[in-house]
Amino acid sequence: MKFEFTADRRTKVKTLLKGHDISKGLLAKVKYKGGHIAVNGKEENAIYLLDVGDVVTIIIPDEKPFEKLEAVSHPLDIVYEDEHFLVLNKPVGFASIPSAIHSNTIANFIKAYYIEQNYPNKQVHIVTRLDRDTSGLMLFAKHGYAHARLDKQLQVRSIEKRYFALVSGNGQLPDQGEIIAPIGRSKDSIITRAVDPTGKYAKTTYQVVARYAENVHLVDIKLHTGRTHQIRVHFSHIGFPLLGDDLYGGRVDLGITRQALHCHFLRFYNPFTENESLHTINLTDDFENVIIDLQKK
Repeated sequence: MKFEFTADRRTKVKTLLKGHDISKGLLAKVKYKGGHIAVNGKEENAIYLLDVGDVVTIIIPDEKPFEKLEAVSHPLDIVYEDEHFLVLNKPVGFASIPSAIHSNTIANFIKAYYIEQNYPNKQVHIVTRLDRDTSGLMLFAKHGYAHARLDKQLQVRSIEKRYFALVSGNGQLPDQGEIIAPIGRSKDSIITRAVDPTGKYAKTTYQVVARYAENVHLVDIKLHTGRTHQIRVHFSHIGFPLLGDDLYGGRVDLGITRQALHCHFLRFYNPFTENESLHTINLTDDFENVIIDLQKK
């Protein structure tokens, strides 16, 4: 894959490239695994001194697939795709990545898709994950350099994800709110998390979109931090756990058997097109069915 950059000051090639998120590791890959660096069409090395206006061309070698990740063909609902990024509407019931208990995962499906499309880069780079029973938008980088460029956005929390959730509890849930409560591992479980004064800082904001029978609310949620199970833990903490989320005290008698959580909105800056990339997706059928039933009551 080829990229070009123009020097705006006298500097070394490696310094210019670092300013465009090309790391030492990626430069080493270019040097030793079949890549190429040229200045104004002539091959040079990373310490070559540039003049203003010099054009640096870098060719990054293709990425081979991870051998241990099995390719599993499966239909995909692709919301957006270009040369660098892919946005997927993830279904319920599939983990993002393989583990000891999950092998039929989104990562397996994406690898198969890349192979079927004969893409030059076949490594799977997940930028934003979702839990097994959370549906909605997932973001993938289609090569390592694209992933590196989004890492900075992840670090400063400029990639915006919003979720719809159905929650129910006792009392009155305010129209909008902010939940700031540290989250750590539960003392009696390796799976669950809990609000813990010694845990990591976590912030969630929300707005109530609609109110239904059974004191159920449809809320639009924005994460400001990315702790494991953050939304589920925070809403359980304030007494309004997610429907279907029996792990954190949610009701399971209203027609939905998984945590009622859906990533409906994703926004990030595409550094290659230099434009904002914004994507939305409708609620899933199980969400809609619960809402319809509650509206009848």
